[in-house]
Amino acid sequence: MSPVLAGVLQVLALVVALGLAYRPLGDYMAGVYSSTKHLRVEKWIYKAVGADPNAQMRWPAYLRGVLAFSAVSVLFLYLLQRLQGSLPGSLGFSSIDPDQAFNTAASFVANTNWQSYYGEQAMGHVVQTGGLAVQNFVSAAVGMAVAAALVRGFARSRTGELGNFWSDLVRGTVRILLPIAVVGALLLVACGAIQNFAGIHEVGQFMGGSQQWNGGAVASQEAIKELGTNGGGYFNANSSHPFENPNGLSNLLEIFLILVIPFALTRTFGRMVGSLKQGYAILATMGVIWLGFTTLMMWTEFSHHGPAFDIAGGAMEGKETRFGIAGSSIFAVATTLTSTGAVNSFHSSYTGFGGGITMLGMQLGEIAPGGVGSGLYGMLVMAIIAVFIAGLMVGRTPEYLGKKIGTREIKLAACYILITPALVLCFTAAAMALPTPPHSMTNTGAHGFSEILYAYTSGANNNGSAFAGLNADTQWFNTTIGLAMLLGRFLPMVFILALAGSLAEQKPVPATVGTLGTHKPLFSTLLVGTILIITGLTYFPALALGPLAEGLAS
Repeated sequence: MSPVLAGVLQVLALVVALGLAYRPLGDYMAGVYSSTKHLRVEKWIYKAVGADPNAQMRWPAYLRGVLAFSAVSVLFLYLLQRLQGSLPGSLGFSSIDPDQAFNTAASFVANTNWQSYYGEQAMGHVVQTGGLAVQNFVSAAVGMAVAAALVRGFARSRTGELGNFWSDLVRGTVRILLPIAVVGALLLVACGAIQNFAGIHEVGQFMGGSQQWNGGAVASQEAIKELGTNGGGYFNANSSHPFENPNGLSNLLEIFLILVIPFALTRTFGRMVGSLKQGYAILATMGVIWLGFTTLMMWTEFSHHGPAFDIAGGAMEGKETRFGIAGSSIFAVATTLTSTGAVNSFHSSYTGFGGGITMLGMQLGEIAPGGVGSGLYGMLVMAIIAVFIAGLMVGRTPEYLGKKIGTREIKLAACYILITPALVLCFTAAAMALPTPPHSMTNTGAHGFSEILYAYTSGANNNGSAFAGLNADTQWFNTTIGLAMLLGRFLPMVFILALAGSLAEQKPVPATVGTLGTHKPLFSTLLVGTILIITGLTYFPALALGPLAEGLAS
């Protein structure tokens, strides 16, 4: 079987698996966020934190819950790392330095999982399992909660109430993420991933010195790392490490876990707003972009010519032979079009255009299908912009799902779209202009610039993957990328929740013959074009200096 055919079959297998999970999972999540009943374990949690799960919140109260919970999470994870040297189960590792502890705490709470450390050489079992893995659950649940609040903004009318943050957070964790992660972990163990609390073992001599490996609860963390679109690996090699991702079957399983909730949330959206066709339109937009990027990535990596490439079957540098070009390309697109950031190959070693595709996937806003929750609310903001553009074309007041898109709504949507590019481009410009940060680049020229552009693109978009050629463990990068992650996560949530509150207060507008059909293929086409044009106008100059220049020169 040719490598290209194997790649096509892998894509088809993913499409079939996602299709089978789409309806039951989407309907189940809609039921979770619409239910008025509470499980016994959920009641215990509400009592422990002193929350009333039945109290409806307007958007400022909902936002205060998001920010307060996240601030406490950052502080807890920071202190856990700073105290690691005094904790049991630390495997003899010392406490984490202040700047790196801040960076890691911000990273995992912001659902980014950017790592400027070697996991197997820095973090013990307590920090890995009691700190990082816990944030993998709750940070994902926060994103899903904000998405549910925005959907309620479309579904409700003449009220500013968006639900209850604490109820959404707990239900998302207990009813959705936890049970799927348990099943995912068991499947990964069956595939060969490790799951233990073993210490450090010497496994033999290597290059004149001893080679050591430490165990850990890897399969359970790997499952929620992918399912919650987190991405932080137990080991520095991330999902290219055989303990995390042993073979081709586990590789497909991990890609499935990355994509399943973001895609299924479009069904949840359609169910909650009372029109499944609206969910299908969003799904079609996401699917077209994902398939398009996957096709482009496989083409760029397979089509490179030369004796070495011909013998290897394509550009194999930086890729695991057990996954090949196809498995690596599909994984790279899935992880950068979502906010996952896990890697089973090194993106810095991709062809110039291939590296650019991974970067562009993040710069789209990670909305195809995007992170858990964040992908859906990002795509809905783009839908509002598309409706606004269509309204300008025909001279009508734009409407979406029976809600008028007025001055307030379009300002909030515009702020949401602009905040992340501003963070990426300003921080990249500062890093390139100052004398010290460029010293962290392994490469010079266009590829070196791509390393820094990729780092801030990954941080501000809450992706977490790296170009693997940048030494980011410096005070400058730990601090600035940490700030980019926090601002890139929570400032957009401010605009999303304010938008949800504004929509929920409106009176529904009845559809007329002049109303744009936002459930039809024409609108999906307009939405795809809007996304690509906005991203292109924003990032093309920077991309031209980095991956495009490198690709054209090769």
